[in-house]
Amino acid sequence: PPLLGRMRERMGFGARDDAADTDAVFTPAANDRPGWHVRLFGSHEFFRLWIIQVVSATGDWLGFTAIIAFTNQLYASDPGAAAAAISVVMLVRIIPHLFFSPLAGVLVDRWDRKKTMIAADLSRASIFAVLPFVKSLWGLLIFSLLIEMFTLLWTPAKEAITPHLVPHDHLTTAASLNLAAGYGPALYAPLLFAALAGLSAWLGNFSALSFLGLNQTALAFQVDAVTFIVSAFLIWKLALPQRARHARDPREIRGDRRVDLNKTFHELKEGWHYVFLNPTVRAVNVSLGIALVGGGMLITLGAVFASDVLKAGPAGFGLFTTSLIFGAVLGVAGVSALQKGIPKQSALPFALFAAGATLFLAASVDSLGAALGFVFLMGLFVGPAYALGYSILHEQVDDELRGRVFSALNPLVRFCLIISWVIGPLLIAFFD
Repeated sequence: PPLLGRMRERMGFGARDDAADTDAVFTPAANDRPGWHVRLFGSHEFFRLWIIQVVSATGDWLGFTAIIAFTNQLYASDPGAAAAAISVVMLVRIIPHLFFSPLAGVLVDRWDRKKTMIAADLSRASIFAVLPFVKSLWGLLIFSLLIEMFTLLWTPAKEAITPHLVPHDHLTTAASLNLAAGYGPALYAPLLFAALAGLSAWLGNFSALSFLGLNQTALAFQVDAVTFIVSAFLIWKLALPQRARHARDPREIRGDRRVDLNKTFHELKEGWHYVFLNPTVRAVNVSLGIALVGGGMLITLGAVFASDVLKAGPAGFGLFTTSLIFGAVLGVAGVSALQKGIPKQSALPFALFAAGATLFLAASVDSLGAALGFVFLMGLFVGPAYALGYSILHEQVDDELRGRVFSALNPLVRFCLIISWVIGPLLIAFFD
């Protein structure tokens, strides 16, 4: 059918019917010679989607850093109040993952996913554009809540369309690249914020620019808005097959658009029923969530361990983090290169067991060098574990349920992180 479609186009009979399109847009002509980006990413369209993810994630992490700094500025004269306000803002950003995320999955599976991503990006751009003029904690809390809700629409839509843009045997690499695009900008976003804060402070000395409300965070918010506008434009230019845009029958999408609460509840129940009763989906979601309880404790316990056990101070914790990240990057690269020969459903538990074992060894030594080595090995297994988990979900979940399944994973991840952040300090206090 793809070859027939190209013949019809060249003979002047028009483009292929999207409704009859296949699951993907990656089928090349016989004489095509794909470039390096196609060989690595699986298709030109997924390469473009990956660029979009990098731009959008840069906005996410830059906004995350700027909001923390902005909250601190609201209570600059009272450090205790500033710390409490930052905690409240972070809590508000977690709440939508527990309550709105399941509904977001239903909406993503029902709506045009491309339009949903564009609307979410433009909405976040609008919010960040007005954030510099917010002067109260309540306003910041409301905007933070809205930002997270639009992100919860954008992310499962992206995950739902990914399998349509790459060959089936390239899904592990796609999952690895998605993780890199989502979390890679976290490495440079703080540096970008610092540079923008300095530039914003300098520009604030010019009275002609006073209408911009410039301070140390204002320019970061404005640049953040631009990243989401650019992301929306790139998504608008992205070519998607009909089945990637809609999980439902296009005739149904073009029909009655009235809100049916009973149908919405049924679809929500259907998605969660599938998440809990499908053995593969349940195993992947629960295993990744439980692993995060342990991995998340590195955030609360890592600094204490580096200071009190290894006697390395904050610098040691920085080396800890760097070692883990480099290990994860190499692990993801390795599993991506060997994906065709890896049995995913047996490799995932092996990776999780190995990550737990190396973390146990890292916590059992009092030498910085040995601890860094074991943490590096942990990263070698943690990265592939998440890449394999997402790849299994991409392969096993039907398209009409994909948005709801990935939306179910989001609240589980946040809930497990909350558990780890709460239990970690309690364990320190209990065991001294």
